[in-house]
Amino acid sequence: MSEEIRPRPNVLFVICDQLRADHLGFAGDPVVRTPHIDAIAARGTVFDRAHVSNPVCMPNRSTIMTGRMPSAHGVVFNDRSLDPGVTTFVGRLREAGWRTALVGKSHLQHGLSREAIEDLGPAGRRSAWDEGWDTVEHQERYAAGEVVTPDDFYGFGRIDLTIGHGAQVGGHHYLWALDRGVPADKLRIGLDASAEIDGRSPHWWQVHPAPFAADASSTTFVTERTMAFIDDAVAAGDPWMTWCSFPDPHHPMAPPEPWFSRHAPADMELPATFATNSRDVPGHLEFFRRLDADPAGRRPYVVPFGPDADTLRAAKAATYGMIEAIDDGIGRIMARIAEHGQLDDTIVVFTSDHGDMMGDHGVIGKGAMHYGGCTRVPMVISRPGDRGARSGSLASSIDLPSTLLELCGLVEHQGMQGCSLVPLLDDPTAAVRESILVEDDFPAAEVQRALPHKTRTVITDTHRYTRDSNGYEALYDLVDDPDEVVNLAVDGRAPIVRAEQIERLADALMHADDMTRYAAPTVDLSATA
Repeated sequence: MSEEIRPRPNVLFVICDQLRADHLGFAGDPVVRTPHIDAIAARGTVFDRAHVSNPVCMPNRSTIMTGRMPSAHGVVFNDRSLDPGVTTFVGRLREAGWRTALVGKSHLQHGLSREAIEDLGPAGRRSAWDEGWDTVEHQERYAAGEVVTPDDFYGFGRIDLTIGHGAQVGGHHYLWALDRGVPADKLRIGLDASAEIDGRSPHWWQVHPAPFAADASSTTFVTERTMAFIDDAVAAGDPWMTWCSFPDPHHPMAPPEPWFSRHAPADMELPATFATNSRDVPGHLEFFRRLDADPAGRRPYVVPFGPDADTLRAAKAATYGMIEAIDDGIGRIMARIAEHGQLDDTIVVFTSDHGDMMGDHGVIGKGAMHYGGCTRVPMVISRPGDRGARSGSLASSIDLPSTLLELCGLVEHQGMQGCSLVPLLDDPTAAVRESILVEDDFPAAEVQRALPHKTRTVITDTHRYTRDSNGYEALYDLVDDPDEVVNLAVDGRAPIVRAEQIERLADALMHADDMTRYAAPTVDLSATA
């Protein structure tokens, strides 16, 4: 049981991009070195069975902000922006007196991923918002020298954005790096497969050291701007909440030195299912397996593919370097909080927006694959006074906003669909949910038939059941088959369990049906009645 939290505690919400649950020291990885993250885990509660609500960036980030499933808040894929009128847990904190900031990757608007849009014909609805509302994350504005400072960005009173991955630098980070003397051309070549970059891996063009120093990297930017925000909030005497969002270790795997060379590819182990010959897999996973590393860079850089052993080892080694750079930054932030004497007043959350196959079942990347490598994420909540615990109970990313609102003394807003995890913080053996629903939608499937249009998964204490709009089914016994190799949904292998899981999925889908209403009218209509 935690000691009493002081009124209006600070909140440090650390979120990474595409970080697997098992790529951390506290998660049992014997190679990667994450002492500062491990220290947070040692003080807080580790949720070993935490899964996302959607294994894609924008949908799950919007879910964490709103406490609602993607099908409810509307951001079902990386091709649409979160409605600026939604209620977020951050906005609730700001209204209650917290100073709020978003530092790093936002991806609540689709400026970063406009290439994901397909021409699907005339739009089905029109925007109610003024033109330009969804351009905060458009790099063109920053390239023109504009300093974008909205008064309110989904509840954030201050934003310091990174836009891009690896050595592709954008947003406020771009302007900051220019001020540090980095040439503009060095900041925008990260996604050019033909660019000459010293040290680029011969196995995959997306693995290379950044062509600039570590003090200009996204990890340094996020670290320093987070500390600056905390300094300002402490000076003002306000409680604070910061969304500290590292864009790594999402590919391209391009950390600067010395982080890029921290690990030798030859030392990297291959996952147990890397060479699996199972054919009880969805057709699009088989398709991904047959794709190569795209040496000419002709495909969108986010498309999964089937790496050979050398490619996977190179990618994994660089990924570990990215994670260790993040850990170093988190250590600096925690030290700054300690300097201000606020460790006993600060709740710390550490998580990721989704995972990565990273060689599981012969694939790297993510996309309509609901294996644990993609859906499981690290999740740690550390309250002041906690002494360290691990929970094997089910938890979901949709549960985080409900949990933080309760810890900060605020009630949930109408329409939230998660469960507060506070009972698990008090007793890690408790349970707040019987299942987790995972949604996944690909509007582009209307014109690109390789992917299913919709995929839905239900995860219970014992099983994972998946069904997609192409007719594919998967059922795995997570107790006896944690690597998800034997698909029990084919050949009538487990008809009773299959029927039970279909019923659970139906119940979860009904629960996710949106019942949110708009705010009450601001005009008294009774006088005209």
